[in-house]
Amino acid sequence: MLRLKITDARAMIESALAANGYTADEPATIADHLMDCELRGLGYAGLARAVAIIEHDRRSNLTRRAITIRHESAVSASLDGGDDLGYLVAMRATGMAITKAQASGIGIVGASRTHFTGMFSYYLERVTAAGLVGMIAGSGPSAVAPHGGTEPRFSTNPIAFGFPSDGLPVIWDISTSSITHAEVLLAMRLGEPLPSGSAFDAEGNATTDPSKVLGGGAMATWGGHRGSGLALSVQLLSMMAGQHNVHGPYPEPGDFGYLITAIDPGLFGSADEFRRSVSAYVEQIRQTRPLDPGTPVRLPFERSVKIRERTLAQGHIEVADRVVETLHAFAKQTSSGG
Repeated sequence: MLRLKITDARAMIESALAANGYTADEPATIADHLMDCELRGLGYAGLARAVAIIEHDRRSNLTRRAITIRHESAVSASLDGGDDLGYLVAMRATGMAITKAQASGIGIVGASRTHFTGMFSYYLERVTAAGLVGMIAGSGPSAVAPHGGTEPRFSTNPIAFGFPSDGLPVIWDISTSSITHAEVLLAMRLGEPLPSGSAFDAEGNATTDPSKVLGGGAMATWGGHRGSGLALSVQLLSMMAGQHNVHGPYPEPGDFGYLITAIDPGLFGSADEFRRSVSAYVEQIRQTRPLDPGTPVRLPFERSVKIRERTLAQGHIEVADRVVETLHAFAKQTSSGG
């Protein structure tokens, strides 16, 4: 592992993206998201994801088009992502949902024809900072087997909720697969095994070999039949958002759907009172008698924020050598190989 200053890591991401077709403020927008993952201890979604983005772009030879609006009303919109990167498309969708909710009380925006939308809690921090309640669901091509099966039918299908409070927002962000696609990619890059029971090969046998998962296999769902049902619901929401290739295997390029709902709690009464009530209820949960006296009950997102604060204070992150070497190489190249 290599130790990198936070500023150097961010600059490395931006340089590699700028050398591979991303222009204007796009590298900075993407790098901010990826670095937030690194700061929160999610290395597989940080610099390693920058490598995956550039590799994906080169393999698929996509021609990125402008993000356009298919349909729009005062409270809703449907976006065509133009085969652009999901980190950029989702930021546009999130901004629109916030603006509509602030104006009309609710904003629902769907987007498709995109890929790699990232960590949903990143967007929900922006929603809750605006005093809004948020829900995001997203999906992509088939990569996850339903409970009781071994063939891919779902994507990793993350879903997330965010609620404002007078303190830290309450944000719950999960994948409905046992492991994420980014974790499988990083494990293959580093030559490491996957957790036992998390995946199948193309013949339906349990495997810990990431190359067999990516070579026609499938990840397992999280949470048994309950998680499988949640994954199905997310997939259907993604279809409503416009995702067009639900029924096929994981192709290049793969289409991803993104659906965000932002709600002004003031629709139902005092928004200030709602935030105070959330804060009071959160404190009740924290005061729950713990199963282990040495381990207090915590809420979703709290640990992630503490890790981020600690990482920012220390000023550096640790990244696998191979990831850093690959990013350095990409920064010296162009998408056409120059």
